[in-house]
Amino acid sequence: MRIAALLIALIVACHHSAFAGDVAAAQSVIRAQEQAFVRNDAAAAYSYAAPAIKETFPAPDIFMSMVRNGYAPVYRHKSFEFGESKTDGGWIAQRVHIIDANGEAWEALYTLEQQGDGSYKITGCSLLKAGQSV
Repeated sequence: MRIAALLIALIVACHHSAFAGDVAAAQSVIRAQEQAFVRNDAAAAYSYAAPAIKETFPAPDIFMSMVRNGYAPVYRHKSFEFGESKTDGGWIAQRVHIIDANGEAWEALYTLEQQGDGSYKITGCSLLKAGQSV
């Protein structure tokens, strides 16, 4: 009985550790892209986008223009803090709490997909003013 309990505890701990590692990797990708936006480094920001995003926006400058025009709080902000995350297989959803350049609060929901090489790429970002319903 003790061996079974120990085995279950070990499985749960390993699962939690894998989840935490995946979330940390996803957050690292989001943070790296956010820092590329701060530097106006279109090529670096674009490198964190998933293939489907790159199909829609086929060049770094086109991608950066879309972010500047449609995601101003992501592009320029006073604060950018990670919130809750969820994982499902090779997918991660990560909430980010943002205070924009004007001091307004926003919630971003990033989705990331694990690629064949094990890295995570950003597949999308939904942005809502804090307190706004979907």
